[in-house]
Amino acid sequence: MSSEDFDRIANVEHPDPHSVLGPHRAGAGLVVRAFRPEAAEVVVRPDDRSIKPKMMARVHPAGVFQAVFEVDRPFSYRLEIRSVRGSTMGRDPYAYDASLGEPALLPAEQGAYRQMYRRLGAHVREAGGVRGTAFAVWAPSARRVSVVGPFNRWDGRLGAMRRTPGGVWEIFVPDVVEGAAYKFQIKTAEGLLMMKSDPCAHAAELRSPNASVVTRREHVFGDEGWMQRRREAGDVALGPMSIYEVHLGSWRRKNGQWMTYRELASELVDYVADHGFTHIELLPVMEHPFDGSWGYQVTGYFAPTSRFGSPDDLRHFIDRCHARGLGVILDWPPAHFPKDAFALGRFDGTPLYEHVDPQRGEHREWKTFVFDYGRPEVKNFLIASALYWLDEFHADGLRVDAVASMLYLDYAAMHQGEWTPNKYGGRENLEAVAFLRELSDAVHTEHPGAMLCAEESTTWPGVTRPTYLGGLGFDFKWNMGWMHDSLDYFTLDPIFRAFHHRSLTFGLMYAYTERFLLPFSHDEVVHLKRSMLSKMPGDRWQQHANLRALYGYMWAHPGKKLLFMGGEIGQWREWNHDTELDWGGLVDEDHAGIQRLVRDLNAVYRKYAALWELDASPAGFTWIDANDANQSVATFVRFPRVPGVPEEPTPRRIDTGIFVVFAGNFTPVPRHGYRIGVPRRCRYLEVLNTDAQIYGGSGMGNMGVVACEDVPSHGFAQSIVLTLPPLAALYLVPEMEEDPPEVREAAARARAEAEAAAEAKDE
Repeated sequence: MSSEDFDRIANVEHPDPHSVLGPHRAGAGLVVRAFRPEAAEVVVRPDDRSIKPKMMARVHPAGVFQAVFEVDRPFSYRLEIRSVRGSTMGRDPYAYDASLGEPALLPAEQGAYRQMYRRLGAHVREAGGVRGTAFAVWAPSARRVSVVGPFNRWDGRLGAMRRTPGGVWEIFVPDVVEGAAYKFQIKTAEGLLMMKSDPCAHAAELRSPNASVVTRREHVFGDEGWMQRRREAGDVALGPMSIYEVHLGSWRRKNGQWMTYRELASELVDYVADHGFTHIELLPVMEHPFDGSWGYQVTGYFAPTSRFGSPDDLRHFIDRCHARGLGVILDWPPAHFPKDAFALGRFDGTPLYEHVDPQRGEHREWKTFVFDYGRPEVKNFLIASALYWLDEFHADGLRVDAVASMLYLDYAAMHQGEWTPNKYGGRENLEAVAFLRELSDAVHTEHPGAMLCAEESTTWPGVTRPTYLGGLGFDFKWNMGWMHDSLDYFTLDPIFRAFHHRSLTFGLMYAYTERFLLPFSHDEVVHLKRSMLSKMPGDRWQQHANLRALYGYMWAHPGKKLLFMGGEIGQWREWNHDTELDWGGLVDEDHAGIQRLVRDLNAVYRKYAALWELDASPAGFTWIDANDANQSVATFVRFPRVPGVPEEPTPRRIDTGIFVVFAGNFTPVPRHGYRIGVPRRCRYLEVLNTDAQIYGGSGMGNMGVVACEDVPSHGFAQSIVLTLPPLAALYLVPEMEEDPPEVREAAARARAEAEAAAEAKDE
């Protein structure tokens, strides 16, 4: 061994310390070397008692020691380190082979290894009969990387890692197991020393010192049936979806403290299931240092936040959701990441994860870094993160945050010269578009039945179109236009609504251009926007009635539903992430009534397929009257899919299925004798009335059953006459027992024609 090698070891700059330190063949014997700069003496103590311990000789003044054994075989041993602080005993990390093999490195290097989280990071393993942890991290421009922690007194000289050809550094540290804190000490090309958390850590400490934590999965999922049904279910857009959006830290607290994942698995999951929601969506649970970011400033893309417990505790939470019939959607922010010194930014001294061009690598409005979507390793890092939550935690989908900021190079640019056009001269971020398409394909290929929801606020075409047709491949897009129009309308004093009726109806002009999700999310109840109830105009009674009517309109409108926590109890104040919801308000019957209404809306919604089955098809909707602006009334019909009946977007379908008639009166003036045309000649049942006394309303309505008259109206051959309560929404369904013979015959003819057409096509 050359003196140059010893010098590089002493300076902690050898790219392959394993080639110098640890046991090596030396002629017919074995030489053991160690670098212990703090030691006065070092003794090798073999586990095999037939081999005598040996004092190591100092072969370099900085602390390189070696001992030669006249044995012809490798043996396990411990090092006894004697220093001014006393004597310690431990195993030698350099006595163990590489923790990564070349076949695993090559795909990661090329940016194509989707399960990189199974190799990079920290993984408890066994080597040579000894349990320990294999550490690996990607830092291609670093001069040196060391793993440090309490196990080596955070001394980077004692945990120098070996560099592989792909720029991944690795080491196996014996006797370090789950629960151990660690970081990577990185020496940059300029000689600067940095302490960084592990980008692929599966657990982390909260806030300072922000260390990563070794962990391993112990939880055994019990949701095999759920996962199998999800894989076999087919198109997620054809099912009901009513989402309860939650910030885990402020839903409810115990003694002023956060509830744990396991506590929430009981109380929160039961609450959401009992109120009829189909899914629960969690604001980001990826580790983040600042509570006020609500999870959107992620520093651990593979680590559930330790605020509420361990990774296995989160697995238990999701397992319990599935046991109660709830799907789980995780909010996932790949659009940007914070500049905290311990995290991803300038990870190896260079813009490794962020784009090297400041115009594209920094988000000026949010003061964060932006990922380099064109770099294969970075793109793979993000896709692997997405797959990790679906694979390791059985999440049912991801809500991708801030997609618009990814798609446009000029997003948030205020002045000329703040952005550079793409190679075609456009404003589209071509690398981000390619990344999103690859993400969609990876999720849908590897996890059939899992969904991707895009928070995309512009008119970018084809967000939910399949990638093979040129789209981005998402399953759903948040309908921000509908949300803004609806809130603009309902926050108006009813006296002015006649002049803004278009805000109520315009959403149907584009409702089928994408597969939409209707969101009243956390963003609408913060930053002085006021809570959902406080937005409503009028006196106290009218505010509650307006909110009930808005929810009735939302649940009947085409598109899946999302409501942020607190909206279902009519909370007066804005959401505050530092405190729990105002549960005490439920002693007031007005608030309890809104809660009961949301529960019943979910029940009616799930019962009648017409309210969700054809959300993305014009065949599922027809206006009865979209133009009664003078009275601020809107009426329409929602149709279900009917086997054998063509799904043609005809304005006046006649089906054997149970359709739903909606009538909304958005003024405080009751409408008596209000006639609307209906598709079928039969009696109609009023199955939901937001003005019912049980919800806090006046109790005005139609006594449950409405007769049909042979009076043509609104293009239908028959009609019904309703009492429309003030500031209220009604749902009515046909009483199926009274289907007239002509309706049954028409449906039978349609089925026969469809079957004959199908047979002719097959022939």
